[in-house]
Amino acid sequence: MTTKARFPGANIIPIHGKTPKIHESAFIAPGCTIIGDVQIGAESSIWYNCVLRADVFTIRIGERTNVQDGSVLHCDPPRPGDEAGSPLVIGDDVLIGHMAMVHGCTIHDRGFVGLGAIAMNKSVIGSDAMLAAGAMLTEGKVMEERMLWAGRPAKPLRELSDAAIAGMRAGVMHYTENAKHHGEAAKDCLG
Repeated sequence: MTTKARFPGANIIPIHGKTPKIHESAFIAPGCTIIGDVQIGAESSIWYNCVLRADVFTIRIGERTNVQDGSVLHCDPPRPGDEAGSPLVIGDDVLIGHMAMVHGCTIHDRGFVGLGAIAMNKSVIGSDAMLAAGAMLTEGKVMEERMLWAGRPAKPLRELSDAAIAGMRAGVMHYTENAKHHGEAAKDCLG
């Protein structure tokens, strides 16, 4: 089955000899644009009108991760003095809220990026950590595990409770299940 048939209404675009690699169980919503050297793992979901643009470097997304509506993901290439560049690396079971801007950073397993938040090049969101809605994690900042950061620029606020972390995990399960329903609905309407 072609990529177009698997993900009706989505724009999957190869560039510079690189074609997005999307696991067959992933959900890519209609209206998304996914370009270049992108890899998306099993049961992950990319929701309506997201842009994932890996035209200059790599974007890697793990399993059961969701990128919610209207988010933009990009990266920066290696350059003289910065041979490592700024790939975008997102682990498993990550939640990325609506309208987030995630650029050339690392989000470890079970990390959370709130609605409208920004994570910039070479920043790191630790496992079970949360970047609050509207926050801006500036270049090179590192969030420790289980921490909540908020503000513009973002700063540590407090350690997350077990209940908050359980809520984030429940959110992952919700999006993984809901993506299956949306995938079927998209095929029925657009396939």
